[in-house]
Amino acid sequence: QVQLVESGGGSVQPGGSLSLSCAASGSIFSINTMNWYRQAPGKQRDVVARIGSRGTTDYADSVKGRFTISRDNAKNTMYLQMSNLKPEDTAVYYCNADVRPYGMGYGNYWGQGTQVTVSS
Repeated sequence: QVQLVESGGGSVQPGGSLSLSCAASGSIFSINTMNWYRQAPGKQRDVVARIGSRGTTDYADSVKGRFTISRDNAKNTMYLQMSNLKPEDTAVYYCNADVRPYGMGYGNYWGQGTQVTVSS
């Protein structure tokens, strides 16, 4: 019953900004680590940012200083603020999280992805 749904993707020019959201819904008891992954055509899917339940963050070197991950636990929502975007940021961005449904143990869940395109 748990679902992760990304929103906010789109097309932007180099140097621009874009904000992504990931909303978790369903019968959720708790959410531990949440992650943003991205996958460009012909490339592997890589973690770009992660945030723990109490706000500890980590970033891939390629996005440090440009991306900011955050979460609102009351809304079961994670965000990715992307600034100074580069063409190499073009990818499908996926939400991923360790979620504990009511009455169950933790499982790993994925959103469907949202396209981010950075071009002139």
